[in-house]
Amino acid sequence: MKIGLTYDLQEDYLRRGYTREEAAEFDTEETIAAIELVLQDLGHEVERIGGFEELLLKLTSGKRPQLVFNLCEGSFGFSREAQVPAVLDAYCIPHTFSDAMVLAVTLHKALTKRIVRDLGVASPGFAVIENIGDINDLDMPFPLFAKPVAEGSSKGISASSIVYDLNSLKKVCTDLLIKYRQAVLVEEFLPGREFTAGILGTGEKARVIGAMEVVFKHDDAQETYSYASKFINNREWVEYRRVDKELFCLIEKKVMQVWRGLGCRDAGRMDFRMDKGGHLNFLEINPLAGLNPVHGDLPILCRLYGIPYQELIKAIMDSALERVNQ
Repeated sequence: MKIGLTYDLQEDYLRRGYTREEAAEFDTEETIAAIELVLQDLGHEVERIGGFEELLLKLTSGKRPQLVFNLCEGSFGFSREAQVPAVLDAYCIPHTFSDAMVLAVTLHKALTKRIVRDLGVASPGFAVIENIGDINDLDMPFPLFAKPVAEGSSKGISASSIVYDLNSLKKVCTDLLIKYRQAVLVEEFLPGREFTAGILGTGEKARVIGAMEVVFKHDDAQETYSYASKFINNREWVEYRRVDKELFCLIEKKVMQVWRGLGCRDAGRMDFRMDKGGHLNFLEINPLAGLNPVHGDLPILCRLYGIPYQELIKAIMDSALERVNQ
């Protein structure tokens, strides 16, 4: 099968003057090459297309792949992850991962939490700060946790995201509003353990392939899975551990409620954290999870469960191919 590979290459954005943090969501050459190799080993003919603009040029020239393995994160707006899937759907070209509706909704963390709450899964209480004056109407107990409402790769999350008083909250929200030019999600801070779960498949065939605890090694990590702990000081600050069977079953039930309730497809990740009573709370979902073979959370989780990278990519393709053959 002729497979088109769509992606935003991190190196391209760095050359344009983006900072490492601004380009954190985009893929490295290492990731693109690894996926390309696996797809070729599976017998597919792979063409690198690139990002949104390159895809449009290809489609308007009359050329079209039979299926697209889509990794595009997009650059602008709350629907940026949905832009490539929307175009592919308009051209009736099947693609991996969730559709435009799911990707648009789930990038906005507050919208997602409202839906998850309606699905009956607990999530920390929250408020959306559109401007600094909104803090005056806030009625939530400290400590609180502040982060951009629609960023990935833990951008905008740092030790200062945990706030213990009103002045600190105003400062953090002001900084985030200015830097990320979007609303700030303020949540009740949960002091318990943090987990991420990996999912493969679609609908009734979806399954949780594993769940791991994010363990903070020492106080420098500030017990937040921040941009720094993911990309700068990862080995020094964080380690990952498989959860026990009892906890896995509990996580699995909640993951399936959310995954199927939102209509996610093929593969993704979901994050949870415990409150002070030890109860699991949904934090956020990534239905377009990073696939860097070394540093990506989903591939890390797969390694903990003995799932080779090649098997992960094949499972994503198998799930997408089922839609082609329907």
